[in-house]
Amino acid sequence: MSVRIGIGYDVHRLAPDHKLVLGGVEIPFSHGLIGWSDADVLTHAVMDALLGAAGLGDIGAHFPPGDPQYKGISSLILLERVGGMLKERGWQVGNIDVIIAAEQPKLRPHIDAMCRNISKTLGIDAGSVNVKASTSEELGFVGREEGLCAWATALIEK
Repeated sequence: MSVRIGIGYDVHRLAPDHKLVLGGVEIPFSHGLIGWSDADVLTHAVMDALLGAAGLGDIGAHFPPGDPQYKGISSLILLERVGGMLKERGWQVGNIDVIIAAEQPKLRPHIDAMCRNISKTLGIDAGSVNVKASTSEELGFVGREEGLCAWATALIEK
């Protein structure tokens, strides 16, 4: 058996009059994330972790910002495509672990739905996806509520 681990990271700026989508869940909040797609920072980090584990580059190489076909697209659609790329090469997702940093809003009430969305999109057991939320104790751009960031690790096997 072959096992690989990948790491993903993403960051997006917060702004008024944008939707806040994390793990495919639209979260009520006064601000949302700016990006070419739906700017789902959590799902982007997951995709980069999976692509990295499989040695397939990063999401910018596969879904370039500025390409009209990806304008406003749900990141879960892109995650499904990443899952397909892995399956084509014989990889199975073992597990995914994600942490998102945000001062506001409080994310705990939405975490189970995020895990379900990611696991359903990839066709894996919900127990194989773990999402954690943290603050940055009012330090840095996250602490000043200028943006959110997420880190993900993924284990794949064949």
